[in-house]
Amino acid sequence: MASSSIAPMLTLSPTSAKKHKRFVPSPRQYQPARAMKVEKPLEELYNVKVERKVAKERLVELGVSRWSTWKTGKCQLPWDWQVDQLVYIEEGEVRVVPEGSKHYMSFVAGDLVRYPKWFEADLFFNDFYQERYSFRAFGDD
Repeated sequence: MASSSIAPMLTLSPTSAKKHKRFVPSPRQYQPARAMKVEKPLEELYNVKVERKVAKERLVELGVSRWSTWKTGKCQLPWDWQVDQLVYIEEGEVRVVPEGSKHYMSFVAGDLVRYPKWFEADLFFNDFYQERYSFRAFGDD
């Protein structure tokens, strides 16, 4: 048989209520709670990792100079990643709009971006753009 315990309720008499006004809220103090809308950054939502203004030492450590190069001009491309891809942006800017989103992530020259496998997005390039990229296997860092 389960036992239950009941915590005593705090009750204030009219005389004690005057002495302890902080325990007796007025009707004006009861206001509906408003939920705060806290949005996570898109990078966090879509598991896109970015390092801004990457140091030359980090680029040497990763061997970026040996990675493949990709260039484009002003255009829009739908893209999906079949594997993780590490990208170092050498010149220009890309706006990445994840599939189903109305918001975008912006990456510029000097950023190192890791796109996760199966990520889908539209890429917007407003001018000349150049990147170095490397496909990564699961667990590569």
